Amino acid sequence: MLGLGWFPDTLGGLDRYYRGLFEQLPEAGGVAIGPARDRPATLRAVCEQDTPLPRRLIAYWRATQRAARGAEVLDAHFALYAVAALLLGRSRRLPTVFHFQGPWAEENLATGEHSRLAFFLRRRLERIALRRADAHIVLSEAFRRVLVERYRIRPWDVHVWAPGVELERFQPGNRAEARERLGIPDQAFVTVCARRLVPRMGIDGLLDAWEYVQARLPAGSVLLLAGEGPLREQVLKRASEPALGGRVRVLGRLEDAALIDAYRASDVAVVPTVAVEGFGLVVLEAAACGTPSIVTDVGGLPEAIEPLDPSLIVPAGDTVALAARLREAANGSLPTRARVRTYAENFDWPKVAERHRELHRRLVRGRGDERLRVVYLDHVARLSGGEIALLRLLPHLRGVNPHVILGEDGPLVGRLQRAGISVEVLPIAAAARDLRKDSVGPGVSVLRGVPSAAAYTARLAIRLRSLHADLVHTNSLKAGVYGSLAARAAGVPVLWHVRDRISDDYLPRAAVGMVRALVGRLPSGVMANSATTLGTLEGALRSSPHWVVPDTVIAPPAPVPSPARDHEMAFGMVGRLAPWKGQHLFLRAFAQAFPQAGARATIVGEAMFGEERYGRELSLLASRLGIADRVCFRGFREDIWRELAGFDALVHASITPEPFGQVVLEGMAAGLAVIAPDEGGPSSMIEDGENGLLFKSRNPASLAATMRSVYEHPDLRELLGRAARGAAAEYHPDVAAAQIERAYAHLTADRKRHPARR
Repeated sequence: MLGLGWFPDTLGGLDRYYRGLFEQLPEAGGVAIGPARDRPATLRAVCEQDTPLPRRLIAYWRATQRAARGAEVLDAHFALYAVAALLLGRSRRLPTVFHFQGPWAEENLATGEHSRLAFFLRRRLERIALRRADAHIVLSEAFRRVLVERYRIRPWDVHVWAPGVELERFQPGNRAEARERLGIPDQAFVTVCARRLVPRMGIDGLLDAWEYVQARLPAGSVLLLAGEGPLREQVLKRASEPALGGRVRVLGRLEDAALIDAYRASDVAVVPTVAVEGFGLVVLEAAACGTPSIVTDVGGLPEAIEPLDPSLIVPAGDTVALAARLREAANGSLPTRARVRTYAENFDWPKVAERHRELHRRLVRGRGDERLRVVYLDHVARLSGGEIALLRLLPHLRGVNPHVILGEDGPLVGRLQRAGISVEVLPIAAAARDLRKDSVGPGVSVLRGVPSAAAYTARLAIRLRSLHADLVHTNSLKAGVYGSLAARAAGVPVLWHVRDRISDDYLPRAAVGMVRALVGRLPSGVMANSATTLGTLEGALRSSPHWVVPDTVIAPPAPVPSPARDHEMAFGMVGRLAPWKGQHLFLRAFAQAFPQAGARATIVGEAMFGEERYGRELSLLASRLGIADRVCFRGFREDIWRELAGFDALVHASITPEPFGQVVLEGMAAGLAVIAPDEGGPSSMIEDGENGLLFKSRNPASLAATMRSVYEHPDLRELLGRAARGAAAEYHPDVAAAQIERAYAHLTADRKRHPARR
């Protein structure tokens, strides 16, 4: 195991992580730069940190060659010292694991070094070391994305494993005794920050936030700053300013016993990083002592804290948000210390070490991940229907190692990372990405997007070839076009997932002809989200294999409770604000069904893809109909189940037949009475009068009458809701995943028979 330094003689997260892992792998030998005063016999310490660099590198390589005698795996932690061992001597023949804990070159920039030559050399050396490795370990999904996007490492070779924490050493202990040793009164609100004092750690912002809140805190409240670094004098000067009221203590470097006391004495820890953070081991150490951490949304920090409490995450560099969260913490808005400790116990070092040991064994045996390597393509990263469907499906594909390539950055990226799905952004020009489907046809606007789309397809083909994927799965209409072309150019079979009705009531006639021609020729296979969607491709598919696999839903743990009858009945509609989605039809029908009080309407969703004007028109329509005081526009909401819990009935009112109708399925899973048009995908999910109600499509009078019927017959509403929830169980992601994996097996059978084609 090739490290940088030996903690605590060398401070830093990398060194602490290296020592923690090394001590859990007694079968390993190691090499690190000295001093290493309490090192085990199996660790070779060479030189000192202040030894001239050439001598350090030579001595390190020689020690590595001696340690490599009899070794079966090379486990490297720092590019500068590992690169020679990866390229020269007996060690270069060993299978290699590289631990990537951050972009070394960029970290030096963040500390204030601006030499372009130094940056270039570090980046080049880092790339050489990374590309030589057989497997890579990162601490967070955020850093997997860095490896894949910036260093072009194949996602299949990257393992995301959070670090461990020494649970025996870091324990809650006695808080009162810890405060007594630090001279802090019991009633004080105490915050601790254990960080190196360098610019990227965001200490300035923390001091600004503390200045805002400290005057409103109980007597004796204090901010404890533990750490050393080049900003020490600057921090000391700032801490002594009258504005901070003497409520900041700069403790300098602390040994573990003193650091543990600081954690135990504190109500909350803060990790205010503004740039480059792999995970934040201090979050786990504080948590093991029972102390929660407020963190910024940088790197892997959100992944470290979100499972405990998402409200503990604030925007990086946002002093106001940090100050507000500190005020909330001072008022008691924090998870309990017992709950925090329980969370930390998920990161036990022995469990973490066993994952590494198993990886080492697999490398020695020459066995890799045998799951199918599938690349998923989508042109957007917004949370629309197809993107939500993909997000729900991927975690349930047991035989698939998935990687997602998106044409833009956006909310979907974070959601995929939180689900443990590898993702990268390969940006596509806005002219091609944002071209609306209703504008496809002869004209200048389309021609403008052609060059950028062609260039993007070429870039994507190169990327797909480098990934060595088994299959490409396109998830949107645009991705189906450019993704099928790119996959064919890269020699990879491609499945085009059609989620849109390819007909002239949904797309311009020119687009219909083009898409049908491409679907019939480009993909290796076609998948549709409903029989209705597949029917619009009749005659175009020829002999291409094709499947119908509906979208999925996981029902909430319990059906949505029926509201008491002492308030107005709530009809709700959820979906993107777009003319074809029919929110205007819903408002007109609602006004017709309930001209007076007795019911209220809620519209959840926002306009996207250039349709913002329609959103404004809906507000004006509600005013003209005289129902503005009974209509609530909620905008976009992440937690769909919370919104559905406020409804008595869900209305779906698309004026163009819906390809599938995912929100209909969500309403059914929530146990609501669902009202939908009598055509398109929803009509295949709903049995009229059994588990929902269908109205005559595009007919406001029919919708109004159906809504009135649900309003006047509460027993029917209850019956429909129970039946709907039962029917939704048939759309569980596990069911769809099994069908999709069978389709994948069919499309990749030839590649399995001829591995060289992979």
